[in-house]
Amino acid sequence: MKHKYKLLIFDWDGTLCDSVSRIAHCMQEAARLNNLRVPTFDEAADIIGLGLREAASRLFPDADEQMVGKITASYSEYYRTKNAGPTDFFPDVLEVLTGLKQSGYLIAVATGKSRAGLNRAFIASGIENLFDDSRCADETASKPDPLMLSELLKKFKLTENQALMVGDTEYDMDMAQRINMPRLGVSYGAHHADRLSKYNPVACIDCFSEIIKYI
Repeated sequence: MKHKYKLLIFDWDGTLCDSVSRIAHCMQEAARLNNLRVPTFDEAADIIGLGLREAASRLFPDADEQMVGKITASYSEYYRTKNAGPTDFFPDVLEVLTGLKQSGYLIAVATGKSRAGLNRAFIASGIENLFDDSRCADETASKPDPLMLSELLKKFKLTENQALMVGDTEYDMDMAQRINMPRLGVSYGAHHADRLSKYNPVACIDCFSEIIKYI
């Protein structure tokens, strides 16, 4: 069976991993630790997908570079030591990814996490072997800049229409749209499906296993 796409690129948090609540809680705690206005849950969840510094700058627009550094350090420490735990994947993620790999797809991650954060997640989940490559916000450019997608295409010597970006936020959809890469939204993550639809995805799925219909 011929595949519609050769490379499937997945966001991590909110797409593969059910971590929206954890991230929002940690960002709220980072604000408390630095005596800043604590963002609401929705405000904190809204920045998921951005690189950590970009997320902090957007949530706390009056913060200078030094304060942004303190916020990101507090977030990272709290995430690692106070709120870390087993990786909770959305239903069917592990089974579907395994099947896609066995079917011959190239599989990659494009995430707003740091490289250290993604590596910890890989170790905790034990599924690093399912991915052919990955890009993180602190080693390239933060979403919605499409640099991480361009780097993955270059790595695998593919064109934009040979890959599919799968994500749960406007930043994922915007990033892919900027280089005319097909994109698939998921409705169960950080951003509502109505927000994703503005970027003309091929579809917006309600559960991960539905990806099979579109690839």
